[in-house]
Amino acid sequence: MHILRVDMSDQSISMQKSNDEFAYHGGRNLIAKIIHDEVDPRCDPLGAQNKLILAPGLLANTSAPCSARLSIGGKSPLTNTIKEANAGGTAALAIAKLGLKAIIIEGKPVNHQWYFLKIAEDKVDVLPADEYMGMNNYALSSKIREVFGDKYSVVSIGGAGEKGYRNSTIQVTDQEGRPSRAAARGGLGSVMASKKIKAIVIDTSGTYKADLHDKEEFSQAAKSYVKGILDNPISGQAMPQLGTAVLVNMVNAIGALPTKNFSQGSHDEAEKISGEQLAEIQKTRNGKLNHKCQPGCVIGCSNIYNDENGEYLTSGFEYETIALNGANCGIFNLDTIAKIDKICDDFGLDTMETGCTIAVCMEAKKIPFGDEEGVFMLIKEMIDSTEFGKILGMGTDITGRYFGVKRIPTVKGQSIAAYDPRSLKGTGVTYATSTMGADHTTGATVGNPTVDPYKKEGQVELSSTLQRAMATFDTLGMCIFASFCISEKENVDYLVKMLSAKYGTEWDVEKFFGLGVQTISLEKTFNYAAGFSPNDDVLPDFFYREELPPHNTVFDIAKEEMAEVNNFI
Repeated sequence: MHILRVDMSDQSISMQKSNDEFAYHGGRNLIAKIIHDEVDPRCDPLGAQNKLILAPGLLANTSAPCSARLSIGGKSPLTNTIKEANAGGTAALAIAKLGLKAIIIEGKPVNHQWYFLKIAEDKVDVLPADEYMGMNNYALSSKIREVFGDKYSVVSIGGAGEKGYRNSTIQVTDQEGRPSRAAARGGLGSVMASKKIKAIVIDTSGTYKADLHDKEEFSQAAKSYVKGILDNPISGQAMPQLGTAVLVNMVNAIGALPTKNFSQGSHDEAEKISGEQLAEIQKTRNGKLNHKCQPGCVIGCSNIYNDENGEYLTSGFEYETIALNGANCGIFNLDTIAKIDKICDDFGLDTMETGCTIAVCMEAKKIPFGDEEGVFMLIKEMIDSTEFGKILGMGTDITGRYFGVKRIPTVKGQSIAAYDPRSLKGTGVTYATSTMGADHTTGATVGNPTVDPYKKEGQVELSSTLQRAMATFDTLGMCIFASFCISEKENVDYLVKMLSAKYGTEWDVEKFFGLGVQTISLEKTFNYAAGFSPNDDVLPDFFYREELPPHNTVFDIAKEEMAEVNNFI
């Protein structure tokens, strides 16, 4: 396999053979290594020294289930830490089928010309993108596929990225060609924009076959792991039936549903935005549940959400989007939240950061909680790039400071996810100690039966274990929902067997999870060199002081206790 490098300072292209140094690096782990080795930790995230990296995982282009996730990374302009954002869609498999281990975009054009990259099996082009400028993601992906055909996967930015918003995403087309899959967190859309790249167009018809030392052994282990995923009650039953929105009622029941800017942990109208309600609505609209966001998915937790006329509205309508733009803003109308989701995907805004930003505006009384029209007005300000819209586009932390509100739910500049850490304390540890700001995908503890979510005992060790596991799955390129079954030892053994069969080397459980340990170690080293320390691993003060109804809990795990994460990872 090769690593494709594109230097935007002169639009030069080079192909580097992937040698033994990169043999066991993939996905998030490969991003961590390249950023650690090649990027100045003190650099301007939007400057020439930063790099944007797209990397499939170690198991991409194999029969391993749910292994077509794409890692996109660089230094984040939102957090100033290292950042990996993860997306489904078709790009990871397309990249791997072209025999590419990663695409590294470096440098910065000296002129103001915008470009797009067109990557095929026999040729890589850097082409002018003038006619595509100003297009948002849906029109852009449609136009590109109209010009080049539907055999291309599109990785793109919308207006938010063009404007340099730190709340901007990189969107990836799904299997229907819609740009509904987001590498959402950390403002990486603005990093792509700083390289003056509007879109990356990738041929999906590559012929490269993954190297497997023992194809039969790999196939058997992969089939056994599929069974493990489908036998698990969450990944095999709940998520295929209701998607990630199944979490709304569950998280509301434990009192961790962010409500009215994290002032409450539950709401009696939560049922109106639940997975169960979503399923009922879509029965009458010919929407689709059990949608698969990526090739090789065996879970099908995505969905296609149709409007009241039965027309497509949005896809990949996830729990985080629903909770943070719903209950967190005092909104309990799924159609309204779905429209917000569609606009965010189109313009290229992180729905999580957007929901938290709007809720902060509501707390500041810019608009009232529950004001649906007001929400669209605020988003339009970002789209129109008004002076206030530019502040909103910088995210929750800057918006909250602008208003001077006391409840700003961010860690290292990034808004927290849709689980209040006072009623889900292990996730609070993850928010505080993650290498990437308040990122739940690095280790959410919801539904874990081994600890009491309201008590601090065991939370640091649980978070550490999950952070290590999630970093490993991000390195494999596997969906983290495919990890739910690893509580059964035999399923971990199947993953170990897949790696042994792929590489023809001996793997064990320690070496397997060592991928995650190495990843986090590289990330922490980079962050410390960038100026961060364990003193930054804390939650906002109000989580420690304000009791959260209905259980009247506070986050009571001290910074010194959370520092023990380093002893477990």
